[in-house]
Amino acid sequence: METITKRKLIIMMNYFDQRRAGILLHLSSLPGQEACGTLGQEAYNFIDFLANIGCSVWQMLPIGPTVLHSSPYQLSSIHAGNPIFIDLKWLQQRGWLPLKPPISAISAIHKHDFIAQSRLEFIKHANSQDHNLYEQFINKQAYWLDDYVLFQALHLEFDTPWWEWSQPIRNREPQALVAANTKYVNLIATLKYEQFIFALQWLNLKKYANQKGILLFGDMPIFVAQDSAEVWAQPKIFDLDAKGLPKVVAGVPPDYFSATGQRWGNPLYNWERMQEDNFTFWMQRMRTQLDLFDIIRIDHFRGLESYWAIPATEVNAVKGNWLPAPGDALFTELQNVFGTLPLVAEDLGIITPAVNALRQRYALPGMKVLQFAFYGDATNPYLPFNHTVDSVVYTGTHDNDTSLGWYQQLDTHTKNYVDEFLGVPQESMPWPLIRTALGSVARLAIIPMQDILALDSQHRMNTPGTVGGNWSWRFQWDWIPDGLAYRIKRMVSYYGRHL
Repeated sequence: METITKRKLIIMMNYFDQRRAGILLHLSSLPGQEACGTLGQEAYNFIDFLANIGCSVWQMLPIGPTVLHSSPYQLSSIHAGNPIFIDLKWLQQRGWLPLKPPISAISAIHKHDFIAQSRLEFIKHANSQDHNLYEQFINKQAYWLDDYVLFQALHLEFDTPWWEWSQPIRNREPQALVAANTKYVNLIATLKYEQFIFALQWLNLKKYANQKGILLFGDMPIFVAQDSAEVWAQPKIFDLDAKGLPKVVAGVPPDYFSATGQRWGNPLYNWERMQEDNFTFWMQRMRTQLDLFDIIRIDHFRGLESYWAIPATEVNAVKGNWLPAPGDALFTELQNVFGTLPLVAEDLGIITPAVNALRQRYALPGMKVLQFAFYGDATNPYLPFNHTVDSVVYTGTHDNDTSLGWYQQLDTHTKNYVDEFLGVPQESMPWPLIRTALGSVARLAIIPMQDILALDSQHRMNTPGTVGGNWSWRFQWDWIPDGLAYRIKRMVSYYGRHL
């Protein structure tokens, strides 16, 4: 399988050499008959749609296996792909899955069982080239794959978080690990095969996108879930107590999104230990993301300069404090290993001069969100005339309401200000905001699919600080009215962002 080289990195940096437009749509939001979107035909159809409307970037949320409430920002692995995205029809077409019930009848819960059947068919029917690809994959990825598949196998066995497992396996005593690998040998083999199939399908999709001139734009959460393979396998690089529980957890103080802040609950890093081994954790993580994506957003970038540490006993994020992070040392090491990186810094929230300096020192584009622009005075950095070329502009993000929903809920004074600022537009919302984003000097403009479809608050992807009802939104092709593709294509062209 193809790997990242410095030459490829130089090519990938070309995403910022011209004005571009893209759409934000998570993989799970693709239409289809399965429980969520997959790497199947609808993903290819969406790439064709992007090419047809002149957009050259597809941005999505993290694609790893989720832990809590299907949140893509709570992952059980920083390297693995979420098997829920595997397309079973692809396996059937290759003769690696018996023709059983219609794929549309398969729930996400049963997908693992079908992949287990597929592994047996793969063993019997795959050609030598495919078997060699499998062996190359598991050997190359062993540095994370071996821990991940054992972690997942134990999870399926005990159905509890890892810190509640028996002490020998919880503490990774060598004899206990050997015994577990022996006991769950077949399940482990299926889990390795599962990741192999995900990688094959992903790289095929990425190749198709790149051939069409479409760049894949990924999202890397700054933190990992407590109940993850990494925290279990490498507890010393996290700030944990003797029982494996976090002393402090991640989040942000009160802000635009929540009066009590956001208590994410992720364990925080032991940065001193990370720095001692030249940030190996981050080097491996970045290599994985570079294999998957052409552009990578670093979620909560400001946490690499300083982070909000909340005592684990607190129920919300109010009582925390800022602690320093070695962002300079980390990015110096990343550049030493990879050279120039195709990164975007999510620099929303409480941003200090030190955070801005860190981003600018390593030439990372920041984010401008238009929904944040119409508050305060003319110094508001999200106002269009304050945008900079080294930015990615959004109408809104996955954490915002849809732009139509946002506008509909504004008070009269703010709504009048928005209308006046935008020149009392004749177009209905969200089109004036889309036009403003496309007209920004920011080199890259990203529009959520919900805004392209002019959808209201019922179609919001996530409401920060809430549990339940998030991350499940999907669109349907018949929601796209006649003439919409042509309208977008003309606007993208007008503002010099055409593919």
